[in-house]
Amino acid sequence: MAGQGRTAVRAREGRRRAAGAVLAVLLGAAGCGAPADRAPDTTARDVRATLDLRADAVLHHDPRGYLAVVAPDATALRTAQRREIAHLADVPIGSWSYRVTDLDPHGADRVTAEVRLGYRIKDYDAAPVSVDRVLELERDAEDGRWYLTADRAAAGGGRQLWEQGDIEVVRGSHSLVLGVGRSRAELDGIAATADAAVPAVSAAWPERWAGRVVVLVPGTVTGMAELLGSPAANYRGIAAVTTGETGGSGKAPADRVIVNPEAYTMLGSFGQHVVLTHETTHVATRARTSSATPSWLSEGFADWAAYRDEERTAAEVAPELADAVRAGEVPAALPTDEDFGFAGDADRLARAYEGGWLACALIADEWGEAKLFAFYRAVGGHSGRDGAVEQALHEVLGTTPQDFTARWREYLRSRLG
Repeated sequence: MAGQGRTAVRAREGRRRAAGAVLAVLLGAAGCGAPADRAPDTTARDVRATLDLRADAVLHHDPRGYLAVVAPDATALRTAQRREIAHLADVPIGSWSYRVTDLDPHGADRVTAEVRLGYRIKDYDAAPVSVDRVLELERDAEDGRWYLTADRAAAGGGRQLWEQGDIEVVRGSHSLVLGVGRSRAELDGIAATADAAVPAVSAAWPERWAGRVVVLVPGTVTGMAELLGSPAANYRGIAAVTTGETGGSGKAPADRVIVNPEAYTMLGSFGQHVVLTHETTHVATRARTSSATPSWLSEGFADWAAYRDEERTAAEVAPELADAVRAGEVPAALPTDEDFGFAGDADRLARAYEGGWLACALIADEWGEAKLFAFYRAVGGHSGRDGAVEQALHEVLGTTPQDFTARWREYLRSRLG
């Protein structure tokens, strides 16, 4: 829903009345009246009614209804909205709704609305994905209705896949792949790899989870960055990432695995399998991952699950860290969250992932896989970051941070030296 500037130019009376007639019919069907003398609470009600009509149009794949709430003289916005509803035509939308979080009036006839769009993919999402948008609306003096004049991402928000182009949908046995600007053969291959990743994750993670994954494949790394609301430079060497909120309600929100097609296609079949298994692990463990979970544990566990049944040596899996250990440069401490920053040094990032993987492998080898699962749950279930790892080390593994770090450093020497 690309942001568009509003226009003050009025369309001819006939065009406005025609659009108003369509909206009036829709409002009447929804049971929403529109008195001429509006108080602020009435404005809020009428804005919500307009957005409800827009949501209903998406659910019913109704382009006419979708455009009926857009100002007829907002030509650029209407063009963009016409494309976007067409781009969504094949996507199995299960729910789509808007919640107004803030309403800022500009006189009696204009308002800026901050809204949270929640949408769910049918048969795949247990909970809606949340997207923050900023909408501008204007009340028409002739028919008294509210019309959209602008729609843009909120500050820090991303450009959604349906804003980037026509979405091609590939249904796998355990996956749904939504792609823009990529060949059908490539999307089929990603679906097949995701289908293999899901049972591998189920074998590695003992708790019940959805057992399915939604994968977004934008046309370029720039499209990937737009989805994430970050600079493209942050993701050029990253084959895929997983979105999703952590902590809070205890109800796991929907995750999306987002593929960087430029980096992903450079990998061989083994690398692609590892990447999608790693990211799918994040989807499976989301309910047990919170703000208390350090990156070395969440990323290390995802790598542990991805490599769990693979016949690769530690040095093959962790080449950067192996070089450092052989040079006598054994890390003094477990990787920090900052070490996992995509925008930082690539070698540092690689060593962070490798160090987290070996920390989880150490727990599985010395305490057993059941203890690794229990440790992950205990850390994620802590009330906050402070003390989470320390308490779980004590209660689950019977050790201390100092002892665990010493064991980890020795484990690096034995596996990589």
